[in-house]
Amino acid sequence: MIFGRVKPLDAILATAEKRGLHRSLGAFQLTMLGIGAVIGTGIFVLTSEAAQKAGPGMMISFIIAGFVCAVAALCYSELASMVPVAGSAYTYTYAVMGELLAWMVGWALILEYAVGASAVAVGWSGYVVGQIRNLLGIEVPMEWVNGPSAGGYINLPAVFISLLVTWLLVIGTTESARVNAILVCIKVAALTLFIALSLPVMDMQHFEPLMPTGFAGVAGAAASIFFAYVGFDAVSTAAEETKNPQRNVPIGLIASLGFCTIFYLLVSAGAIGSPLGAQPVRSAAGTLLSPGTSELADRCRAIVAGGALEPLSCSREALAHVLRTIGWVQIGNLIGLAATLALPSVVLMMMFGQTRVFFTMARDGLLPTRLAAVHPKYRTPHVVTIVTGIAATLAAAFLPVGKLADYSNSGTLFAFLMVAVSVLVLRKVDPTRKRPFRTPLVWLVAPAAILGCLYLYFSLPLLAILVLPGWGLIGLVIYFGYSRSRSYVGRGITDVVDDPAMQPEIAKPLH
Repeated sequence: MIFGRVKPLDAILATAEKRGLHRSLGAFQLTMLGIGAVIGTGIFVLTSEAAQKAGPGMMISFIIAGFVCAVAALCYSELASMVPVAGSAYTYTYAVMGELLAWMVGWALILEYAVGASAVAVGWSGYVVGQIRNLLGIEVPMEWVNGPSAGGYINLPAVFISLLVTWLLVIGTTESARVNAILVCIKVAALTLFIALSLPVMDMQHFEPLMPTGFAGVAGAAASIFFAYVGFDAVSTAAEETKNPQRNVPIGLIASLGFCTIFYLLVSAGAIGSPLGAQPVRSAAGTLLSPGTSELADRCRAIVAGGALEPLSCSREALAHVLRTIGWVQIGNLIGLAATLALPSVVLMMMFGQTRVFFTMARDGLLPTRLAAVHPKYRTPHVVTIVTGIAATLAAAFLPVGKLADYSNSGTLFAFLMVAVSVLVLRKVDPTRKRPFRTPLVWLVAPAAILGCLYLYFSLPLLAILVLPGWGLIGLVIYFGYSRSRSYVGRGITDVVDDPAMQPEIAKPLH
């Protein structure tokens, strides 16, 4: 016992072996899965949010966030190669740090996946509205594509895509490796085209001043732009469905993260060097305006009404807007179309990841069996999918993308931190266990991941910082009121099949 009830690694592996998922994914498919989950709203939309917080310094923000993810990925790789089962950070923490902390990680992952899906849905909304305006000439009233904080009523396109993805997941239309690869190619082709067209006309004068809001602004942007990297850990949630996971999971994690980091730096350079520049928008009095607020929206409308170009920091479809500004109007529309087609796959992937985490927690007895029951016809976990879908839809309907991304980041950073701590603890308590992948310089890398996660967390806006402990408090009430007394580990049950009260559905594979 380390920090409470621990589910031994051997028991986790035995359960997954008996009642696990079919292993069919290779290293290439995992890398494509990681790229598909990473490239989304973070780069297509949050570029404008980062520009408003840090100006051209957002390139430094991408480097900071990428570094934190890189050291976290090395820690993930060691644990994922040792424990190649579903559940990601939740499962690793359960095996090393104990049930209570594992529950808190699993509870925090709801912020990463469900709230993250909402953020992507809002990002998709901006692009689809731009497509309707530029291709069809129809101006959608802003009141129906913005939440109250941005001067609107409800974001109807975000509601539509959230409900559509929920319905697709319920009926079993999940993305196959082939479909995911096609969507990844669309996104990569779109970003490659953006880089090829924007870098040749880049004006280096637009990089000055590099940090108009100081390093505090760069740190704040890094904490927000961290969302652009969220998703690489989805590779670890697929470990139970991976062939030779000890080799392929680390390759998928590190390759997808490295690929996306290089792309992000090139894309941000092209956006900053465009005629739009990337300087933050300020009020008439010179005060820096907060992203996603009605004050910023009003100021942006005033700038456009005055005949000036819409600043990068104002655009809801940042990359497409840059290309239209430099004369590539139709290509800009194609970039917008690519984002419109591809972003729903990220919504789907995040909601899909949420069901995997809930599935594993229910398999451990910490959540009601009914929550992980499968539909008699579609053979999908319809109950948890519907619950997740409704929650994600409500968040997408009323909150702006920046706030949703920040809330999601708070939960993700906590999960990443716990993974790094788990690696260190396991090196101490079980040093002889076989490690197919060993984190290099672990006593430097893991502490760097821990400190990096803490740094980004405390660089988030105050409300986002408070969301995590508030959400955690709700989780503790549920754990001590329900989950602790029903835990299989606490009841001495090492395998779900040993529980006579277990409904048959929980042991059936998900589709």
